[in-house]
Amino acid sequence: MEVEFALEAKCYKPGSSVGVKELSRLLSRLRHRQFGVLVTTSYLGSQAYSELKEDGHPVVIISAEDITSLLKERIGSTSSIAHWLENI
Repeated sequence: MEVEFALEAKCYKPGSSVGVKELSRLLSRLRHRQFGVLVTTSYLGSQAYSELKEDGHPVVIISAEDITSLLKERIGSTSSIAHWLENI
């Protein structure tokens, strides 16, 4: 079974949220795809999140907190993560 999706990735510093403009870009590319994925090293801003929920768009958000949790779960401590990142 094939799955079609659109992906948008944003590398932002902590404290800088992904806003409506960036989310709109992903939504405009959904069209006939089954869902969208937004990956960010920060977080989705409150206005963008509200619009996403209110309109019921099929979008998965993977934020900095999700990335951090996965790294800690798979690799371990902060020092282990730093060592792994230095050697990839």
